[in-house]
Amino acid sequence: MTNLCADEYWKAFLAKNPEIARDTPYQVWHFGNSAEMAVELAGLVIAGKKSATASLAKMNEIEPEKAPTANGYSVVTDFGGGPMCIIHPTEIRHIPFNEVDANFASDEGEGDQSLDYWRSVHWDYFAREAAENGFEFNENSIVCCERFQLQFSR
Repeated sequence: MTNLCADEYWKAFLAKNPEIARDTPYQVWHFGNSAEMAVELAGLVIAGKKSATASLAKMNEIEPEKAPTANGYSVVTDFGGGPMCIIHPTEIRHIPFNEVDANFASDEGEGDQSLDYWRSVHWDYFAREAAENGFEFNENSIVCCERFQLQFSR
Protein backbone atom coordinates (compact mmCIF):
# COMPACT_ATOMS: atom_id res chain seq x y z
CA MET A 1 0.00 0.00 0.00
CA THR A 2 1.33 3.42 -0.87
CA ASN A 3 -0.12 6.87 -0.68
CA LEU A 4 0.83 10.24 -2.06
CA CYS A 5 2.08 11.61 1.27
CA ALA A 6 4.22 8.51 1.85
CA ASP A 7 5.58 8.77 -1.71
CA GLU A 8 6.65 12.37 -1.13
CA TYR A 9 8.16 11.47 2.25
CA TRP A 10 10.08 8.60 0.62
CA LYS A 11 11.41 10.99 -2.04
CA ALA A 12 12.60 13.39 0.68
CA PHE A 13 14.39 10.47 2.37
CA LEU A 14 16.04 9.45 -0.90
CA ALA A 15 17.16 13.05 -1.54
CA LYS A 16 19.04 12.98 1.79
CA ASN A 17 20.43 9.48 1.10
CA PRO A 18 21.75 9.45 -2.48
CA GLU A 19 23.47 6.08 -1.89
CA ILE A 20 20.07 4.36 -1.79
CA ALA A 21 18.80 3.29 -5.20
CA ARG A 22 15.79 5.27 -6.40
CA ASP A 23 13.89 2.07 -7.17
CA THR A 24 14.39 0.56 -3.70
CA PRO A 25 11.03 -0.85 -2.61
CA TYR A 26 9.38 0.22 0.61
CA GLN A 27 6.29 -0.59 2.63
CA VAL A 28 3.79 1.80 4.17
CA TRP A 29 2.10 0.85 7.46
CA HIS A 30 1.25 2.03 10.97
CA PHE A 31 1.80 0.52 14.39
CA GLY A 32 -1.15 -0.96 16.27
CA ASN A 33 -4.86 -0.86 15.64
CA SER A 34 -5.91 2.61 16.76
CA ALA A 35 -5.06 6.23 16.00
CA GLU A 36 -3.68 6.73 19.49
CA MET A 37 -1.50 3.62 19.37
CA ALA A 38 -0.13 4.44 15.90
CA VAL A 39 1.03 7.90 16.98
CA GLU A 40 2.28 6.81 20.39
CA LEU A 41 4.43 3.96 19.07
CA ALA A 42 5.83 5.92 16.13
CA GLY A 43 6.63 8.68 18.63
CA LEU A 44 8.64 6.20 20.70
CA VAL A 45 10.64 5.31 17.58
CA ILE A 46 11.33 8.97 16.81
CA ALA A 47 12.34 9.59 20.44
CA GLY A 48 14.85 6.74 20.25
CA LYS A 49 13.08 4.61 22.84
CA LYS A 50 11.59 1.97 20.50
CA SER A 51 13.88 -0.08 18.24
CA ALA A 52 11.84 -3.27 17.90
CA THR A 53 8.35 -4.44 17.08
CA ALA A 54 6.49 -7.74 17.05
CA SER A 55 3.79 -9.17 14.83
CA LEU A 56 2.10 -12.51 14.52
CA ALA A 57 3.65 -14.61 11.76
CA LYS A 58 0.13 -15.72 10.79
CA MET A 59 -0.93 -12.10 10.26
CA ASN A 60 2.14 -11.58 8.07
CA GLU A 61 0.90 -14.46 5.93
CA ILE A 62 -2.54 -12.85 5.72
CA GLU A 63 -1.12 -9.36 5.02
CA PRO A 64 2.26 -9.95 3.34
CA GLU A 65 2.51 -6.30 2.33
CA LYS A 66 3.03 -5.48 6.02
CA ALA A 67 5.48 -8.31 6.80
CA PRO A 68 9.02 -7.13 7.46
CA THR A 69 11.60 -7.94 4.82
CA ALA A 70 15.30 -8.27 5.58
CA ASN A 71 16.49 -5.58 3.18
CA GLY A 72 13.35 -3.49 3.18
CA TYR A 73 12.38 -0.07 4.36
CA SER A 74 9.13 1.01 5.95
CA VAL A 75 7.44 4.38 5.94
CA VAL A 76 5.69 4.31 9.31
CA THR A 77 2.56 6.45 9.34
CA ASP A 78 -0.09 7.67 11.70
CA PHE A 79 -3.44 5.88 11.52
CA GLY A 80 -4.61 8.13 8.70
CA GLY A 81 -1.56 7.51 6.51
CA GLY A 82 0.47 10.60 7.39
CA PRO A 83 4.17 9.66 7.36
CA MET A 84 6.03 9.89 10.66
CA CYS A 85 9.36 8.11 10.11
CA ILE A 86 11.27 5.57 8.04
CA ILE A 87 12.80 2.44 9.56
CA HIS A 88 15.07 -0.32 8.26
CA PRO A 89 15.23 -3.80 9.85
CA THR A 90 18.45 -5.01 11.45
CA GLU A 91 17.12 -8.39 12.63
CA ILE A 92 14.06 -10.52 11.97
CA ARG A 93 13.44 -13.66 14.04
CA HIS A 94 10.44 -15.98 14.19
CA ILE A 95 9.98 -17.54 17.62
CA PRO A 96 7.15 -18.81 19.82
CA PHE A 97 5.43 -16.15 21.93
CA ASN A 98 6.67 -17.77 25.14
CA GLU A 99 10.31 -17.51 24.00
CA VAL A 100 10.35 -13.73 23.54
CA ASP A 101 12.98 -12.49 26.02
CA ALA A 102 13.43 -9.50 28.29
CA ASN A 103 15.96 -7.84 25.96
CA PHE A 104 13.47 -7.81 23.11
CA ALA A 105 10.70 -6.56 25.40
CA SER A 106 12.95 -3.71 26.50
CA ASP A 107 13.85 -2.84 22.91
CA GLU A 108 10.14 -2.50 22.11
CA GLY A 109 10.24 0.55 24.39
CA GLU A 110 6.67 0.29 25.61
CA GLY A 111 5.29 0.68 29.14
CA ASP A 112 7.92 -0.07 31.78
CA GLN A 113 9.89 -2.06 29.17
CA SER A 114 9.64 -5.25 31.23
CA LEU A 115 8.96 -8.72 29.87
CA ASP A 116 5.86 -8.98 32.09
CA TYR A 117 4.45 -5.78 30.58
CA TRP A 118 5.33 -6.92 27.05
CA ARG A 119 3.66 -10.30 27.53
CA SER A 120 0.51 -8.79 29.03
CA VAL A 121 -0.16 -6.16 26.37
CA HIS A 122 0.94 -8.35 23.47
CA TRP A 123 -1.11 -11.29 24.70
CA ASP A 124 -4.21 -9.09 24.69
CA TYR A 125 -3.38 -7.54 21.31
CA PHE A 126 -2.46 -10.81 19.57
CA ALA A 127 -5.42 -12.73 21.01
CA ARG A 128 -7.85 -10.04 19.79
CA GLU A 129 -6.15 -9.86 16.37
CA ALA A 130 -6.24 -13.65 15.97
CA ALA A 131 -9.92 -13.84 16.96
CA GLU A 132 -10.82 -11.05 14.51
CA ASN A 133 -9.03 -12.95 11.73
CA GLY A 134 -10.38 -16.41 12.52
CA PHE A 135 -7.41 -18.23 13.97
CA GLU A 136 -6.20 -19.29 17.41
CA PHE A 137 -3.47 -17.58 19.40
CA ASN A 138 -1.60 -19.32 22.21
CA GLU A 139 1.79 -19.21 23.92
CA ASN A 140 3.32 -21.32 21.15
CA SER A 141 2.10 -19.06 18.34
CA ILE A 142 4.96 -17.81 16.21
CA VAL A 143 5.84 -14.16 16.63
CA CYS A 144 7.92 -12.18 14.16
CA CYS A 145 10.39 -10.21 16.27
CA GLU A 146 11.89 -7.35 14.29
CA ARG A 147 14.63 -5.02 15.44
CA PHE A 148 15.13 -1.91 13.35
CA GLN A 149 16.98 1.37 13.04
CA LEU A 150 15.35 4.74 12.59
CA GLN A 151 16.49 6.08 9.22
CA PHE A 152 14.52 9.29 8.81
CA SER A 153 12.06 11.57 10.57
CA ARG A 154 11.25 15.24 10.38
